[in-house]
Amino acid sequence: MTYQLGFISDEAIFQHVKQTVEKYRSIITLNDFQRNIIDPIKLTFDAKIYQQSWSEIIESEVIRQLDKSNNNHIGYFHQNLFQYIDGWHVPLVGFDVVNEAQQIFVEMKNKHNTMNSSSAQKNLPCHAK
Repeated sequence: MTYQLGFISDEAIFQHVKQTVEKYRSIITLNDFQRNIIDPIKLTFDAKIYQQSWSEIIESEVIRQLDKSNNNHIGYFHQNLFQYIDGWHVPLVGFDVVNEAQQIFVEMKNKHNTMNSSSAQKNLPCHAK
């Protein structure tokens, strides 16, 4: 399969996607689950309001934690694509991506669906200046 992206070779994008897919999680260990502090009051409200058993509430929390972890992997996928673009690098600390020659320093957010077309149009001229 050819992707013809221009800034990255077909093999590099394949490997980049593969690495992200391999990090995706579909199970969570008890240690991982317990590492995240869970609000017992919220779980109690959820159980009573949604009329769910403790097993169902815990399962929902596990799914939420997995989804959050997977969303973080997608964020790193986007961020690390910049290492393939000339003039850009992904520092180990500080900003997410940097182009020093153009003095561009970026903090990326993985929130595509929070920006509607109206706010995107208003925001574009600010970036174009």
